[in-house]
Amino acid sequence: MKISIVIPSYNGEEILKKNLPKVLDALSEIKSDSELIIVDDGSSDGSVEFLKKFRAENNNSFSIKILINERNLGFSSSVNSGVKNAQGELVILLNSDVEPNHDFISYLIPHFEDDKVFAVGCLDRSEENGRIVERGRGVGSFKRGFLVHQRGEVDKTNTLWAAGGSSIFRKSIWEVLSGLDEIYNPFYWEDIDLSFRALKSGYKIIFEPKSIVTHRHFEGSIRKTYSERKVKTIAFRNQFIFVWKNTDPNTLFWHLTFLPYHFLKGMLTLNIEFFQGFLSALLKIPGVIESRARSKKTFIKKDSEVVKDLSK
Repeated sequence: MKISIVIPSYNGEEILKKNLPKVLDALSEIKSDSELIIVDDGSSDGSVEFLKKFRAENNNSFSIKILINERNLGFSSSVNSGVKNAQGELVILLNSDVEPNHDFISYLIPHFEDDKVFAVGCLDRSEENGRIVERGRGVGSFKRGFLVHQRGEVDKTNTLWAAGGSSIFRKSIWEVLSGLDEIYNPFYWEDIDLSFRALKSGYKIIFEPKSIVTHRHFEGSIRKTYSERKVKTIAFRNQFIFVWKNTDPNTLFWHLTFLPYHFLKGMLTLNIEFFQGFLSALLKIPGVIESRARSKKTFIKKDSEVVKDLSK
């Protein structure tokens, strides 16, 4: 079974220098045909030059592809490009600021003996404010018209989503689901969206705590490129888009019913980013309608069935 690893990167020269050797170490651990694909998303640092040198030095051991976006397109577009060019039946997505354990792949592959498994998420040892937080399993439920999601305890194997920066996916199902929705560019909610659509379509997503990666968020491009206010605005925008394009009529009804409550709360707390996010989401309505029509063709479950056992 061929394995492809896809790494999207934006101005990630320094972290690629640290993490790509670890990725090659992990590939060398598996007795399987494999390839590495790095998608440079319009970087302005020395990333492309470094990647070309890295490929020249290592291409004899592994197939290494470099895809270059002429301009910065965003996470979903870069990942979709990488997966489209992947030859593997299974595709691992890793963020550039993720360092995998050498044996992390070996714990992921056996799950795909079940044809209904779409994705398997890794245990993400996230470095946050000087401490390690174990992430990778997601839980959530619908409250007051929104999907409220959070970190789940890592002692269970069910999960609401497989993280786009540290998970493995079956490419054939990825193609059925049309991959990440680029309406979420530049970032956030795209992996939750894809996972939710997969679960509503009857596929399985698993969390594998033995497959371990280390995630150094402070080294990633989002924190270096965007202000905190901009990040919050994009997150709110995509939270609205998620509900509008994926949910059942019943969930959508409660979402609209609770909007006055959320607007009042936003005014009382002077949450400017919330309103900016809402207005930005409104501008995306044509794309939301198109995505909704496309996605619902594969749905066989209700929202309540998807989140039933994933609230904690």
